[in-house]
Amino acid sequence: MKPSLPLTIAIGLSLVLFTASLSLGPSGFGIPGSEDAARLILEEIRLPRAVLGFLVGGALGLSGAVLQGYLRNPLAEPGILGVTGGAALGAVVAIHTGLAAAFAMALPVGGLVGAALATAIIFLLAGGQFGPLTVILAGVAVSAIASAMTALVLNLADNPFAVSEMLYWLLGSLSDRSLLHVALAAPLIAIGCAVLMSTGRALDALILGEDAAENLGANLRVLRFSAIVGSALSVGAATAVAGAIGFVGLIIPHLVRPFVGYQPARVLGPSFFGGAALVLAADLLLRLLSPAGDFRLGVVTSLIGAPFFLWLVLKTRRELGPS
Repeated sequence: MKPSLPLTIAIGLSLVLFTASLSLGPSGFGIPGSEDAARLILEEIRLPRAVLGFLVGGALGLSGAVLQGYLRNPLAEPGILGVTGGAALGAVVAIHTGLAAAFAMALPVGGLVGAALATAIIFLLAGGQFGPLTVILAGVAVSAIASAMTALVLNLADNPFAVSEMLYWLLGSLSDRSLLHVALAAPLIAIGCAVLMSTGRALDALILGEDAAENLGANLRVLRFSAIVGSALSVGAATAVAGAIGFVGLIIPHLVRPFVGYQPARVLGPSFFGGAALVLAADLLLRLLSPAGDFRLGVVTSLIGAPFFLWLVLKTRRELGPS
């Protein structure tokens, strides 16, 4: 089966931006210095940043597409499960306790632990038999608790440098990441995305309603488990190494659907590569406009996503018409 034109375009665009990320360095285009210096800059600075941008963006875009399909809510995005908030809390605690200063990988490991705990709490709150509405309520509850705990940790921190590090991490960034971060996050993101991609057929059946989907052979319990666990693995790992990067999972599925149709399975692949392209493009724009690193990646994606969110609200209101 040949890939569709929109998927081919999304793959091509993400690969072009990936290549541009490798060629754009901290001091502009081209790699200065000797071959050893060039190899060091490529392997230690540019390659990890480009790979993580590709993986993080892809995970966020794909997770958003699956959650919007499963929850049947156009405003659903990865943060709705509370996994992002849990990962952020775990990383902030690692900074506050000094573990991040003593052990470089304690920060992403803390994020992964926080994401795992958030996922476990969602399953505990929802119980054995639960539907989309229960998932949303459990996710909102976990997200609210994680946000409150994160604010508490920031409030209790008496070291201004630690507070500054926490805030900068919460804003999201791909800078100062190494191949160790890639090695930690890449397997979890790959497994999570593979689980999410397996939900396509069940999501297509779910369009007709839960009863019709079950009659067509879709296992809704497996679908629910795959959507939550796949999102937890991929988004949790992405947040653990890059911080909180918002709006990507919300924006990309809506940008993709007009080109591939509204069949959920057809949206998944383009959403992955579209998310990768968006994060890579935002990171490239950030490095061009702010070489000193004054702006963070999460700020750029929020500035892009907030107007789109307002447009989506207005579009939905027009479609529903006057009440």
